Amino acid sequence: MTASVHPRQDASAQYLLRVADTCLILGQRLSEWCGHAPIIEEDIALSNTALDLIGQARALLTHAGRSETGLSLDEDQLAFLREERHYLNVTLVELPRGDFAFTVLRNVMVATFLKLLWQRLARSSDAELAAIAGKAVKEARYHQQHAGDWVLRLADGTAESRQRTEAALAQLWRYTPELFEDDAVDEQAAASGLGPRWSELREDWLADMGQLLTEAQLSAPKDSAFRSTGKRGVHSEHLGHLLTEMQHLQRSFPGGVW
Repeated sequence: MTASVHPRQDASAQYLLRVADTCLILGQRLSEWCGHAPIIEEDIALSNTALDLIGQARALLTHAGRSETGLSLDEDQLAFLREERHYLNVTLVELPRGDFAFTVLRNVMVATFLKLLWQRLARSSDAELAAIAGKAVKEARYHQQHAGDWVLRLADGTAESRQRTEAALAQLWRYTPELFEDDAVDEQAAASGLGPRWSELREDWLADMGQLLTEAQLSAPKDSAFRSTGKRGVHSEHLGHLLTEMQHLQRSFPGGVW
């Protein structure tokens, strides 16, 4: 087994890793649908969404892995050789795959957030990050539309599909406040022009999600005191299991190539 790597701990690297890891882990979860979606067209669509997210993660991990000292980590090292506590994704994306209603509702929640974030990052003081965002925002818009269409279809479908959509909404909603909680990492990113405080996206996210839920005749659950802490490196029990599978090949055959 190869040794773990340790990423940069400065605020700018952590800001990039929060976005990169959120994309990477959701992409991994969506890849679990390959061969299992309800129709073949959606099997392909979910796989393509996963590939888009992993592509976004690759670009950000490469950027975050660079060091001014020259001791850089590449995208594969950061993806496959970090320990659980060094992943900074929001907890929402590491939750188990769930059923199809759970998946499309989570997809629209995350895609809506990422669309808003990429729009702001396209104006980043970091030219490379701005270029990554300029491409990624187009993908996020499509992900949002595609997943939102499925939410509407399921909510307006059979009694079973509506019940599953309502259950997914109740389960997922309590993880969303983490998307909009600020800390010193956000403050430094905002001060340097790297990117916005995530809290600045909350009102627009609620407006977009509110419009979708209204069309679907669904009601957003009431806020709860529960708070998830994945983007601070404190994860649910689910991430460790996911990483064990995701990292197995690289850790078993270090530096392996095809």
